[in-house]
Amino acid sequence: MSGPPDADPAWVLHVDLDQFLAAVEVLRHPELAGRPVVVGGRGDPTQRGVVAAASYPAREHGVRAGTPLRTAAKRCPDAVFLPADNPHYEEVSERVMAILRDTPGAVVEVMGWDEAFVGVRTADPEATARAIQAAVLDGTGLHCTVGIGDNLLRAKIATGFGKPAGVHRLTADTWDEVMGDRPTRALWGIGAKTAAALAERGLTTVRELGAADPEALAAELGPMLGPWYVQLGRGIGRREVSATPWVRRSRSRETTFQTDLDDWDRIRTETAALARRVADDITADGRPALRVAVKVRFVPFTTRSRSKTLPTPTTDATAFEAAALEVLDRFRRGRAVRLLGVRAEYEKP
Repeated sequence: MSGPPDADPAWVLHVDLDQFLAAVEVLRHPELAGRPVVVGGRGDPTQRGVVAAASYPAREHGVRAGTPLRTAAKRCPDAVFLPADNPHYEEVSERVMAILRDTPGAVVEVMGWDEAFVGVRTADPEATARAIQAAVLDGTGLHCTVGIGDNLLRAKIATGFGKPAGVHRLTADTWDEVMGDRPTRALWGIGAKTAAALAERGLTTVRELGAADPEALAAELGPMLGPWYVQLGRGIGRREVSATPWVRRSRSRETTFQTDLDDWDRIRTETAALARRVADDITADGRPALRVAVKVRFVPFTTRSRSKTLPTPTTDATAFEAAALEVLDRFRRGRAVRLLGVRAEYEKP
């Protein structure tokens, strides 16, 4: 995004499709427009599973991604529950990304099905953002929110202020005014555990984090993470949007059991079956797995994960299954299990 001194300024636009999975389903079922729609599992709230996506009317009842389907049904009895259709969502996403790439002079960095960064040079980034919104709506029927920033971090955060279907700009000039008093968890990249660790050190707001001593945090939280958190607090981030094609970093499969499993042999059998399915996926991708991870959700709702690096990257199903079972055996036995998951992680491209 570099250019001659008299070129239009460089901007980063973060394009985020609003309520993506639910919105795609409403397009397929127009009669559901305006109703609370929940996508997840097999679409049956009487069975175990979690919400993959919820429409805005459903979110008003406290239904969010990750909410158990049964809980979602209690919170929003009038919701329409639908099964996830990943191949269709991927197809729609590809159409959206193609529209973004047609933006004149744009560099597009895809972050997933429902979001991408778009690097542009323009004197009027709001006009470009609105043009993108119109093009996506015309081409797919979907609404999107666009955050505008002078780097990827600020553009990403700006999107949250524009939801839904709006446009918002956040830059170095407005960073402290907008973000300074907000909790550190408002930053992209800081979750609940990290926010708690920072709070233990007296850093509860974005402004406090930005004013922290990087060397002190490096000593306490790690030589890479400590200074990086301070940079987040200051709104510092990557400025260049990369056109490198999005490459999947992992493959995973998981199963929620309708009846809790308390037989360890059965748990091993189910884990092996999931591992074989993941092995089929990585073979289809033509990319060997570098790491294997296993997720176990114990009753009532405690989730734990373990992982290991494979001796040699592999697509061999037998080797991958054996590694998954080895990781499983690191878990403490004796508690009933309601969900199992297996994930293969690839080398970074």
